[in-house]
Amino acid sequence: MTNPSRRALIAGNWKMNNTVRECVALALAVSAQGRPGPRTDVVLAPMFTALLAVSEALKGTGVAVAAQDVHWEEAGAFTGEVSAAMLEDAGCTYCLVGHSERRHGLGETDQVVYRKLQALLRHGLTPIACVGETLAEREGGITYQVLGRQLDALLEGASEAVFGGVVLAYEPVWAIGTGRTASPRDAQTAHAFLRDRVRHRLADAADRVRILYGGSAKADNAAELLAQPDVDGLLVGGASLDAASFARIIQAAG
Repeated sequence: MTNPSRRALIAGNWKMNNTVRECVALALAVSAQGRPGPRTDVVLAPMFTALLAVSEALKGTGVAVAAQDVHWEEAGAFTGEVSAAMLEDAGCTYCLVGHSERRHGLGETDQVVYRKLQALLRHGLTPIACVGETLAEREGGITYQVLGRQLDALLEGASEAVFGGVVLAYEPVWAIGTGRTASPRDAQTAHAFLRDRVRHRLADAADRVRILYGGSAKADNAAELLAQPDVDGLLVGGASLDAASFARIIQAAG
């Protein structure tokens, strides 16, 4: 089971789905049905246009709000971008960075992800920093080279005190939106690798960093994944768009 010194975290990434009204309704349904245990945190990540409305709707519920991305600059001529200060102003306390759909669909580099993570930390927002290998990388036997490179970029200049509060998310790209899921053993092996990598650089932070699994996680496999000692929670995509299904995943965390 997850190390009792770390709180479980269940995050729902709604991606580019739902209107503002639909997001608010879904958020309220999750807060009503989820019933997380006393050591489980729940985070919802709607699209930018719904952040403020969802944040307002969830006040007092204990459910936190995350953005799906951020720009690394504070302000300026960056059409279509949103800064960490703006996310904070909209009620966010978490933000995804480095999601595979941005790395592989939009060409974000390890260095770009690092700059975004640093912007969030400057504003006291908790990054959920995603790492993971593609199917070609997995079949090529370089999974751990890829994970090591991505994680090392995030660790550049990191301190024990700060990095211990960062959330990592291992998302095997080949399992996202495909219905394929890494086996619990595969997930645990990858998570243990990431934690050991952190420990090599930041010994005191390693046992505090929460590492989520993200890759077609759903109600039917949540409990088995969460039973692994280094799986501290789940980053859920499609299954988080249904309140009843997502509530079952939250409850699996205890």
